[in-house]
Amino acid sequence: MIVDECRAVLGGELHYQAVVYHCLRLAGVPRRQIGMNVKQWIPSPVTPLFKAMDLRKHESFRGGFEPIPDVVLFRPEVERDWRRRNHARTLGTVAMAIEIKASERANGRLGHGEIVRDIDKLDAQLTETGRPRDALCGVMLVVDVAPLPQERMRAASVAACRDHALARGIGWLHVSLDEEAFIIPS
Repeated sequence: MIVDECRAVLGGELHYQAVVYHCLRLAGVPRRQIGMNVKQWIPSPVTPLFKAMDLRKHESFRGGFEPIPDVVLFRPEVERDWRRRNHARTLGTVAMAIEIKASERANGRLGHGEIVRDIDKLDAQLTETGRPRDALCGVMLVVDVAPLPQERMRAASVAACRDHALARGIGWLHVSLDEEAFIIPS
């Protein structure tokens, strides 16, 4: 359903976030367990990536990092409350985090670097939960349905991003106009 809906309309990332949310709801995910752009405060990051991102901030604002995944599915214990001030429960009940990138670009194409950064953020976020990785799932969804070939990702970039995701235990879904690749690591 997600693939069909993503192919049906050309849009930006926010549109595809809404599509994913809508499809997951239609598939039966309870609304009390799914959110979009949910801020998840990590007061003392342990991963090198989030430590580095914290250090990039002005000194007055250091002391934590706040990833904001595009779509998040939570375990029932979140109790339909993922407000910013409820950060311990929000981070602790993540079941799946999904990052979405779209090929909609003005005078360009979706690049390898953007996707790799999101994969690395997903990897770090799942590590920051402090829970076993087999209890969590991260998915990188690339909607690459731009109408002109020069607007879509190059095959080598798709392969490199897919391999990067799988090496980090992140699921990969690449939606193009004519085929899709969906791989969840074992």
